Amino acid sequence: MTITTTAALVPLLPFLGAVAGLLLGRRAPGFVRPLAVLPALAAAALATVVAVRQNGGDPVGGSVRLADTGSIPIDLAFHIDGFAALVAVLVGVVASCVQIFSTGYLRDDPRYPSYAALVSLFTAAMLLVVYSDDLIVLLVGWEIMGICSYFLVGHYWETAAARSASLKAFLVTKLGDVPFLIGIFALAADAGTFRISTIYARLTSSVSDFQLDQPTLIALLLLAGVAGKSAQFPLHSWLPDAMAGPTPVSALIHAATMVAAGVYFIARLLPVFTSSAAALVVMGIMAAITMIGSALCALAQDDIKRVLAYSTIGQLGYMTGALAVGDRGAGVFHLMTHGAFKALLFLAAGVIIYVAGTNSLTEMARAGGVRRLAPDAYRTLTVGLIALAALPPFSGFFSKEAVLSSAEHTALGHAHGIPAAAGWTVLVAGLLTALLTAAYATRLWLLAGNPGRATRAAKTVAPEPPAPAEPPARQVPLAMNLVLWVLAVPALTSGLLFNHLPGWFDDRSLDPTLTTSLVGTGLALAGGLITYGAWRRTAALAAPAPLVPTAGPAPAAAGAEPALVEAGAIASHEQPYTHEEPYPAGAAAPDHVDPGRLLLGPLHPHAAAGFHLDAVYTALFVRPVRAAATLVRFLDREVVDAYVRGAGTAPGLLGAAVRRAQTGNVQTYLSALLAGSLVLAVAAVLVAAGA
Repeated sequence: MTITTTAALVPLLPFLGAVAGLLLGRRAPGFVRPLAVLPALAAAALATVVAVRQNGGDPVGGSVRLADTGSIPIDLAFHIDGFAALVAVLVGVVASCVQIFSTGYLRDDPRYPSYAALVSLFTAAMLLVVYSDDLIVLLVGWEIMGICSYFLVGHYWETAAARSASLKAFLVTKLGDVPFLIGIFALAADAGTFRISTIYARLTSSVSDFQLDQPTLIALLLLAGVAGKSAQFPLHSWLPDAMAGPTPVSALIHAATMVAAGVYFIARLLPVFTSSAAALVVMGIMAAITMIGSALCALAQDDIKRVLAYSTIGQLGYMTGALAVGDRGAGVFHLMTHGAFKALLFLAAGVIIYVAGTNSLTEMARAGGVRRLAPDAYRTLTVGLIALAALPPFSGFFSKEAVLSSAEHTALGHAHGIPAAAGWTVLVAGLLTALLTAAYATRLWLLAGNPGRATRAAKTVAPEPPAPAEPPARQVPLAMNLVLWVLAVPALTSGLLFNHLPGWFDDRSLDPTLTTSLVGTGLALAGGLITYGAWRRTAALAAPAPLVPTAGPAPAAAGAEPALVEAGAIASHEQPYTHEEPYPAGAAAPDHVDPGRLLLGPLHPHAAAGFHLDAVYTALFVRPVRAAATLVRFLDREVVDAYVRGAGTAPGLLGAAVRRAQTGNVQTYLSALLAGSLVLAVAAVLVAAGA
């Protein structure tokens, strides 16, 4: 079997699994889990075979003509280079882990068959994006992911949070997709083709003088779509709300599909963006704002999944920053390591939610932490958090340092054609984000697994209140724990491949440099130590105040959006709790050991509310659109419909008047005839007389 045939089977198998799962889910429920897991495993295995056979060498491709449009044809074309080969392996492995994990996590969910089929379709769409060499075919996979995310985020559609989150994710990403589509057509019109490899070759060829007519406009239009899909400022606000969906879906979206698609798209067409210095500066500023803003927001969130969601936004900012300084190898390297440790973090968080029955970090701390209830999850969560904090020798260190090294190289003026301003912007923002990332990672680790000292002190000071209820003891399925340890391996070791990856990418070194390594690691250690000190300080300050523990769930942080607590529904089939419900009276303050409030100070409520970006959107877009819709409805009913009603009413009135003359009295008719005749005779005489 040729490499192109093998590559064609990689997205095809999950697609067929999705179709079979949708058709047989209710009729043959025994086949649902095999149809979910086996195609994903087969796709991962075949993607690995493709990567081994491609081996970072010359790109392999093939195409079939789909449509002769009369101008630019559309082809079903594959292009497999080192980037595509490795990213496809990442997608296949993460999708397989998610499907296996879901067999335990959603084992009692009545909608599991449709869920599993949609995850398979999601996987197939992302693999199509990865391998596709035609912009229109890539767009098909791009949009299929959008509709899959809508259904999967809204899986718990009984809750208002899930319904609004799915709609928000769909609309915000579509807002970016409109200019994205225009940018694709503008790019194809300039280049005369939809083929990605052809556009790349023409723009990078040393013997060709081909240039885009409007590179800045095209790059910015495409960047708008990427900002929506990859949750970059200012179109990132949908991603934290998308945590209302099942946790395995969050792992898939954040680690290997959807948000990774935008970064991968820029990497495939990076010469389009490097053709415009202005576009690179805009991209660098966008990445910097995204990195710093999302890290501050993560430090203020109480929901463990929202912390990880903002973390994903920030790490995507690192990838976008690497692309802004012209290094797609560093960007995709971080995409791959991030995919491993972020999938691990979300699935470990899923196990923690499963056993604790709450998403709230402060509620976990109040209950005594989950380290005892879910030791495997807590240990693997620790691995993932260290990788996220980019401490050596974990994977995140090497990929993040590749980004920072590339930014330093550009900032010092060593990158030809890349503005130094973009390099300085990414470098400074990346170093500051390293400090903040370690801070919120440490905060999550302390609150999730360690009981607050204030809680223990409160029990001593005020023994009268009842002891807090123990979290429900739930047996974690073996498949869930097994997946965590499988993902812990690449989260720990995949960064060590930095010496081998340049041959798969652009032969540009990914080695960490001494300066950024020391500064970045030092800032990460400082962030962790500062957060630990703040945690001890808040515990000491809160200790004298008696607490009245409660088994009820904790409320959202001030200004935060409602967040779904799903584990209780999964385990007990009860309606999931949302923070829209009243918080039980007499409960302890939700942040009694939260160092985030102390670290952020007056910035905390604003960071918890995502710096009110949704409120800004409501004021600038939602309310004007609603007002315009109200005006249109008024004009339609009172103006347009008035003419329509008038057109129907006038003949009716005329008919009524004529009907009144039809009395059926012959004498009346004769009288009218004579009167009319007389009038006509008088008129004739007057005319004849010249009057």
